[in-house]
Amino acid sequence: MTIELGTLFIASLAYLLVLFLIAYAAERGRIPSRITQHPLAYALALGVYATSWSYFGSVGYAAQYGFRYLAIYLGPTLSCLLVPVLWRPLLKLTRELQLTSLADLFAFRYPGQATGTFVTLVLLIGSLPYLAMQVRAVVESARVLSPSASATTLGLGFCATTIVFSVLFGARYVTPRERHEGLALAIAFESLVKGVAMVLVGVWAVASIFGGPGGLQSWLDAHPEALRAMQQPAREASWAPLLVLSSAAAFLIPRQYHVAFTESPERDALSTATWAFPLLLLLMNMAVPLVLWAGVALGLPGPADFHILAVPVARGAPALALLAFLGGISACSAMVIVTTLAMAPMCLTHLVLPLGYARAPGNLYRRLLWARRVLIAAIILAGYGFYLLLDRRASGLVDLGLVSFVGVAQFIPGLLGLLFWPRATRAGFLAGLAAGTTVWAVLLLRPLWIGHGLPSGAIALAALLDFSTVEPWGFVTFTSLTLNALAFVGLSLATRPSLEEAEAARLCAREAPSLAAGSVTAGSPDEFRRQLAPVLGPDAATAELDRALSELGLSYDEHRPAELRRLRDQIERNLSGLLGPVLARLAVSEALQVDPQARTALAEQLRFVEERLRDARGMTGPVRELEAVRRYLQRILEELPVGACALGPDQDVVIWNEALERLSGLRSEEVRGQTLTRLPEPWGGLLSGFASGPDADAEAQVRLDGRERILRLHRSLATPSETPKEEPERLESAVLLVEDLTERKAMDAKLAHQDRLASVGRVAAGVAHEIGNPLTAITSVAQNLRYEEDPAEVRERVQLILQQTKRIDAIVRALVTFSHAGVAGGKSVPVTQVPLAPLLLEAGQLSRLGRKGADVKCVSHCPESLEVVGNTQRLQQVFVNLITNAIDASPRGGKVELFAEEAGEQVRVRVVDQGHGVPPELAQRIFEPFFTTKQPGEGTGLGLALVSSIVREHGGTLEVDSQPGAGATFIVTLPRAMARQATG
Repeated sequence: MTIELGTLFIASLAYLLVLFLIAYAAERGRIPSRITQHPLAYALALGVYATSWSYFGSVGYAAQYGFRYLAIYLGPTLSCLLVPVLWRPLLKLTRELQLTSLADLFAFRYPGQATGTFVTLVLLIGSLPYLAMQVRAVVESARVLSPSASATTLGLGFCATTIVFSVLFGARYVTPRERHEGLALAIAFESLVKGVAMVLVGVWAVASIFGGPGGLQSWLDAHPEALRAMQQPAREASWAPLLVLSSAAAFLIPRQYHVAFTESPERDALSTATWAFPLLLLLMNMAVPLVLWAGVALGLPGPADFHILAVPVARGAPALALLAFLGGISACSAMVIVTTLAMAPMCLTHLVLPLGYARAPGNLYRRLLWARRVLIAAIILAGYGFYLLLDRRASGLVDLGLVSFVGVAQFIPGLLGLLFWPRATRAGFLAGLAAGTTVWAVLLLRPLWIGHGLPSGAIALAALLDFSTVEPWGFVTFTSLTLNALAFVGLSLATRPSLEEAEAARLCAREAPSLAAGSVTAGSPDEFRRQLAPVLGPDAATAELDRALSELGLSYDEHRPAELRRLRDQIERNLSGLLGPVLARLAVSEALQVDPQARTALAEQLRFVEERLRDARGMTGPVRELEAVRRYLQRILEELPVGACALGPDQDVVIWNEALERLSGLRSEEVRGQTLTRLPEPWGGLLSGFASGPDADAEAQVRLDGRERILRLHRSLATPSETPKEEPERLESAVLLVEDLTERKAMDAKLAHQDRLASVGRVAAGVAHEIGNPLTAITSVAQNLRYEEDPAEVRERVQLILQQTKRIDAIVRALVTFSHAGVAGGKSVPVTQVPLAPLLLEAGQLSRLGRKGADVKCVSHCPESLEVVGNTQRLQQVFVNLITNAIDASPRGGKVELFAEEAGEQVRVRVVDQGHGVPPELAQRIFEPFFTTKQPGEGTGLGLALVSSIVREHGGTLEVDSQPGAGATFIVTLPRAMARQATG
């Protein structure tokens, strides 16, 4: 039974059109993202691993080596177990750094154009046997169904078709940076098709040829040699080489790297892939022995590679044979399309662009797009050329695949060094790769053309090392990887990594990378565009700048140095996906130069550390504890009720907490990284002047939202300067605290006024008594004046009346002044030099007007020359409260004494009473608001709290020294006037 070639061509073309329509519908949004982004779709797309080798060649390999064919599929299963160790770190690197190919990855870790070029050449040469295998599989499978078909026609037709569909699938975009959801879904569909086709042929073979599972068991019982032929080779030879090769190939061969990392969905799909991908391979390979035994039972001639087609043909099942053929076309075309889409950008980036192609005139994107299309065609035709050069005596399809696997395995030492050994150097990597690929080329590639096996020397060495010479894979794998690893490790230890290598190593090894030093010389995004235009062209420069600004959430008005440095790094990462990491670094370094002497803003350093700690949240031990502490402290800082602003060495804002956001109306995102002088007024001038000034504490009155506000500022140096005192202090890191005192000042003023009114009421009786005495004297003298005729006596008595009147006036004025003193609304109080002696004398007189004041003496011992700095009325209120309390505490007939003396730049005033004293347990509580030791109705508990607040406002202190039963001494310390002038 045969099938016409035209039928095969039409069916194949229709199938590829279906794949394209699926991809097109996904890209247009006709297929919902819950399907295109589903983890199972990603796992099925990884099934591109199963090519014509798996679909056709596994049966032939099982016929020769038995159950060892499973090693090729157990390797990916073992590789999936290493997802947390290998796959996830690689996925993170490719996403963050836009490393779209394996060559980009190695060129980033081992910087240099030579690295990218060498890796690209090895992967390209290693892919050619695999591409040739697909061409050979299509040609020979088609000739199984249509024996008269021309091999040349079949080969060229397959290549031409795959070129067209490769361009349609992946070269309609300017850059490979975007994920092709349509391509990924189409590859997932083709994996489903080839898997279903293999399983259907296997099930059909059991049912049609053996009559069911029972018939198969009976046939195996009757032909024990069939089962023995599967088991004996698996026991006699080592599985290790095939497991190592297939484990590495599961994510290192170009098509697997492209699907696993470049085309990975945004949501985490690796967890699903760890079980779904091996399950897909298991289901496909369950059919392999069934098809093999069916071919043996039918006595089919020729190699067993194509039994999956020959069995349905032999039993007259053309529909199943055509389905099986489409499954093979699916496996072959998917491999060719994905491989060329992975290799074309790699060749463009590391082979073509270094020749200066990117600097040619015209639209950069259009030139890159056409270059990729040409390279797609060239790579597929190169695979066809390799197919033509193959020695026809070469063994089955699996042999060609294993040649490619050994070539890709040469990247294992370099990859392990990339992820786990920061000491690895570019020289070591290139030397090891050169040694390994030389052995691979001589012992495996060369025999594919000349038809000879291993050279005689290699055969002798293989026998000495107890390797099989029939299967060269174990010997060549061991020899090439050993020489590779020795050269890699040896030369890495003998050479010193450059700064660029060390920085890349820290990032790849998941250590904390150092913060990039320096700042960009360009001062705005518009300057970025002008400087990039000569390198990329005007259109590309504008497009790349707009993309980077959008990704970072920045605008063209951005001027912060730290944000401009981030913008430069983002442009370099984006260009890495377009031009490769080497050329991207060169282009950005040429266009956007960095001043290495410029100091990096502390805000950027802190954000850098925060990002590193956020990345470490999944870790354990001290790093996790440090992250927990950081988050706890940050939460405390953000929730502080006072404004907090942390500054870097150049007065750049590092932290701007929520309280300061509410007070200033400036968001943290707008302020962070800016210097204080660039902040809007009044904050720029206020904070920059205070940060650079001599005082660590200050009060300022500013106008905010149309009203006057009083702010208290405090500065704490995080890194105190070590410069001598006579030199100006240079500000290092500092923290500024900003507290809005407006409401509290208003409340204090209100309380002070209320306290004065309470004092007025308390001394009212004393005032009446004091005024009553001179009034009685005035009345008596006035009455006697009516009888006096002597002018001298009249003048004397008038003088007495005037004296008593002045006495009354003084008492009333003192009372009025005391009751109306203070500042309403929380406004700042005027500060002057205040003579202390008259202040204490007047305070004593006012205090004695109340209650039993007349029975307690008040004696002041104050030098007339002593002066303090403060507000007269506020200080008078302090001493009136203290003296009144002392009088209340003293017994009738007792004495309250006031002592004042100099103490350096301070003046110390002691108010001493003869009362019972203050118990030690209450010595601190008496300064708390609403706490009083007096009987109910005799005190509010606000007096000493208010006194303490006023003294602190004046830069002084208030203390109590008391012994039970021996009276109490309240000590007030205030700034001396002369000391204030000297420092002012």
